[in-house]
Amino acid sequence: MSVAAARGGSSLCLGAAAAAASCSSAGSSYAAPAGGGAGVAGRLPVRVLEHIFSYLQLSDLMRCSLVSWHWNNILGDENSEVWRSLSSRTLSDEALRSDILCNLPTYKGKLKAFQHALSSHDCSRNVYVKKNGFTLHRNPIAQSTDGARGKIGFTEGRHAWEIWWEGPLGTVAVIGIATKRAAMQCQGYVALLGSDDQSWGWNLVDNNLLHNGEVNGNFPQCNNAPKYQIGERIRVILDMDDKTLAFERGFEFLGVAFRGLPKVCLFPAVSAVYGNTEVTMVYLGKPLDG
Repeated sequence: MSVAAARGGSSLCLGAAAAAASCSSAGSSYAAPAGGGAGVAGRLPVRVLEHIFSYLQLSDLMRCSLVSWHWNNILGDENSEVWRSLSSRTLSDEALRSDILCNLPTYKGKLKAFQHALSSHDCSRNVYVKKNGFTLHRNPIAQSTDGARGKIGFTEGRHAWEIWWEGPLGTVAVIGIATKRAAMQCQGYVALLGSDDQSWGWNLVDNNLLHNGEVNGNFPQCNNAPKYQIGERIRVILDMDDKTLAFERGFEFLGVAFRGLPKVCLFPAVSAVYGNTEVTMVYLGKPLDG
């Protein structure tokens, strides 16, 4: 299909959504008749809708899912051609073909992970996000500690993401969370995350927990805790309802690292010091245990 045709399909879909919303304006957009839809939305065949949806962007699809039960059910299959098509247009070949997203079984889940990936605009000037969209590369800059935040922060709910180092840790390698006010670069080689009251971090090099410039003890709290191994995936679990931050390693729950987190928007974050090291972060969504 030509670009013009694709744009036409997009206009048709959004136009139909508007018509459906108009037909059901007297009540909820889910107040559809027995046929499963409202107005135009209830009469369009599934294959036609799937074809149209496959040309839309994620934000448009989210709006379309609210038009009627019929449209919502079609978009509910997270491995459908609609989500596969959007994934192939949005995600890099490397991300789709490598094991970066191996713990996300659906195309919609992979797209959500990309939405929440480390930001190329909210980071130190000494780092950049690689073309795969998920991996942070730190340039070999002397006497600098450099970090990055995720694209999206959280104020409620439970969220999990994976982080792993794909290069040397150096003297400091910290994973955790930060507010929007936390610095993402500083002079020297320091534990940037946890250096003030705006961030909380776990230094994988010495297993120290850090916040407000102080060491809050070792983690995990066990005798002879193993050191982090390059390539090992650490799962971070942020519970904004219970105000806690916890970690898992190899699906083993290591415990709660921080309690009493403030009710502010908190972002996934990392900080690194070693030149040419790389860190990958993949958002997983709600933890499987709850």
